[in-house]
Amino acid sequence: MNRPSPGRDAPLAAWFASRGWKPAPFQRETWRRYLAGESGLLHTPTGSGKTLAAFGGPMLEALAESGQAGWVADAGPRVLWVTPLRALAADTVRALDQAAQGLELAWTVALRTGDASARDRRLARQGKADVLVITPESLALLLSYADTAPRFRTLRCIVVDEWHELLGNKRGVLLQLGLARLRSLAPQVRIWGLSATLGNLEQAREVLLPHAPQGALVAGARPRRMTLSTLMPEGKGAALPWAGHLGLSQLARVFKRLFEVRASLLFTNTRAQAELWHRALASIWPEDPATLALHHGSLDPALRTAAEQGLRAGTIRCVVATSSLDLGVDFPEVDQVLQVGSPKGVARLLQRAGRARHRPGESGHVTCVPTHALELIEYAAARQAIAYGRIESRPAPRDCADVLAQHAVTLALGGGFEADALYREVLGTHAYAGLDPASWRAVLDFIAQGGQALSNYPEFRRVERDADGWYRVHDRRIALRHRLSIGTIAADGAVSVKYLRGGGLGSVEESFLARLRPGDRFQFAGRTLQLARLENMTAYVRRAKGGDGPVATWQGGRMALSTQLAREVESLCADPGDHPEMRMAEPLLRIQRRASALPGPGRLVAERIATRRGMHLFVYPFAGRAVHEGLAATMALRWGRRQANTFSYAVNDYGLMLTLAEPAPLDAALLRELLGVRNLAEDLREGVNLGELARRQFREIARVAGLLTPSLPGRAARAMRQVQASSGLLYDVLRRYDPDHLLLAQAEREALAFQLEAPRLAAALRDCEGRELALREPAALTPLSFPLWSESLRGQLSTETWQARIQRAAAQLEKRYARIV
Repeated sequence: MNRPSPGRDAPLAAWFASRGWKPAPFQRETWRRYLAGESGLLHTPTGSGKTLAAFGGPMLEALAESGQAGWVADAGPRVLWVTPLRALAADTVRALDQAAQGLELAWTVALRTGDASARDRRLARQGKADVLVITPESLALLLSYADTAPRFRTLRCIVVDEWHELLGNKRGVLLQLGLARLRSLAPQVRIWGLSATLGNLEQAREVLLPHAPQGALVAGARPRRMTLSTLMPEGKGAALPWAGHLGLSQLARVFKRLFEVRASLLFTNTRAQAELWHRALASIWPEDPATLALHHGSLDPALRTAAEQGLRAGTIRCVVATSSLDLGVDFPEVDQVLQVGSPKGVARLLQRAGRARHRPGESGHVTCVPTHALELIEYAAARQAIAYGRIESRPAPRDCADVLAQHAVTLALGGGFEADALYREVLGTHAYAGLDPASWRAVLDFIAQGGQALSNYPEFRRVERDADGWYRVHDRRIALRHRLSIGTIAADGAVSVKYLRGGGLGSVEESFLARLRPGDRFQFAGRTLQLARLENMTAYVRRAKGGDGPVATWQGGRMALSTQLAREVESLCADPGDHPEMRMAEPLLRIQRRASALPGPGRLVAERIATRRGMHLFVYPFAGRAVHEGLAATMALRWGRRQANTFSYAVNDYGLMLTLAEPAPLDAALLRELLGVRNLAEDLREGVNLGELARRQFREIARVAGLLTPSLPGRAARAMRQVQASSGLLYDVLRRYDPDHLLLAQAEREALAFQLEAPRLAAALRDCEGRELALREPAALTPLSFPLWSESLRGQLSTETWQARIQRAAAQLEKRYARIV
């Protein structure tokens, strides 16, 4: 390899010195490898300087070339910086612009995201930005313009920030296709990925750099020291509830902790929980209300930006946030991070802990706030996993026909493509390396006429093959609709929330607002609002002076426990170690051990318990909520074949509960049969309504692929129920008249893989087969079974609240087990 001379990084090293910094070895290595023409993946902890590591090489290259004959400035973008979040994009623009000015590079740094100004959008379209910070969706949008795509021929470097956030989803697949197109436009471009928390680094490199699978893999600074503490109940006899997920019983302790430091981030796992915690804190907040803020993905961008700027300026004491602030937005003024409830994953907790004291040399810390007793074990498990460096892997999706169809239409719109050339280009990506010619022809047929069943409908003929053999889009209406549909982010049926006198607050789901009438109050965006009217998918509201009302809720907000964290929980149940959380959880574990059995590596615990509601079977594979849902349906089907019965079930991350209307015999041999992996695929298809799951999955696939027409600007938005009806009709038509349609096969495949997690289910059953089976018959509900039993009560009608019923039942159990404790 032709290594550059050691002095080539002198200008950058001098700028570092002027700021009191010293280049880290991994930064210098990244600069050397970039200047030597290499692509690669940089893996380094949050806050260690990876932005300057990636940006330093292009700046040094520009300084060296600026004095050479023939060097041309402003010929097009030199650096494309891809980021997954708009909030992260704005922060990155500031950092890159500051570095370029520090080295006296006359570079224009522009932002091209949904939040970009008219100036930045114009610079991006005209190719007058030297550095363009962009999201995957905005990159695809630029590639759809025939006069814009060729400007990328000037690219020298592409940086993909927070690559781990894109690797495991369709946004990453869309980006893979975009990178393949950019490589064809600028063959000499170097691509660098940046990642902070990832378990499968080598695969991540292969997915990002399929053209250079042996590209550089640079390890950054030593992992930033992360510490974890838990905010536990104080006082004699203090204890946490056996079930629950809000944690508001901890409000007083959290409030006290917030006022021990200057600025805090309080993370929750769902938007509804964030709204509730913000509301609870606001009710007792002693300072100016403006010092307490809320931040989640459904809020208006202006509200999110105000919260971020307040943190940077030091005018906000606390922001209650969700994953919208997980990633590497730099907040040096944040003194502490609190996590309400289980983080559900090691990587997520590391990301959130990294937001505190985001300053060189500072260690990260997170204070965990348990909402119920079992979460104590999850916190100890997370600490153990961090200590041993066990972080979740993120597998990359393959063969997403909907994303490929969208990309093909984008290129047909952006000047056109020749089928064989694009096929070769697509084969160069990780996601479509195995795409066979027949499947490629099916994609071309789909974008040209919608497939066999839809060929007679003009609206599905989006792309035409011209006389020269190239595929192009000629219809302006199709062009407009496609550009409005670009992207793969799943969107709920969102209703905009606006004040009657102007000003937006964000959006909530249509299903939530459908339960309200004009005049009703509800909680959203940290405010009590009164619904005035609902029209054209917009809820017009006024600020309510007082009163109460339901908090806005969103479907699908629950996070699943990762396999890595679940395994750590199991191991701690068997060997608690010296964690303070395990010492506090010891009475609970003692009850579980005495009344039934404790789970652990190599042991599968099952419990048969009778209550007034019937016979219940509890099984604890620790495989995650989605896996347990598929397993419960499969077990019910298999058991029902042996003896007719009526089954209902409940699931959580630890296990499942089957409830039988009529008691039935059960022994270890039968349970082994119910948990067998043999004939799983057939039983899963029969045991769950796979057709309905595929129909639901098809709606999102159809949207990505362009089958569902978006609402046009200036026209009334279509309600979610209209979208559902349209997708359902298309699904039925294709099932009847074109059953081999490529999108139908994808819908069923994704329903199995994503909704039921069939591969993980099969792995879980194989794991169960190799374990010792501990089948017990406790006299009452146990600490492990109680949360499942309480979950099953949610759908029942009662004049009591769910929380009241659970508290009463828990009190009875605690009284029963008092002598064991």
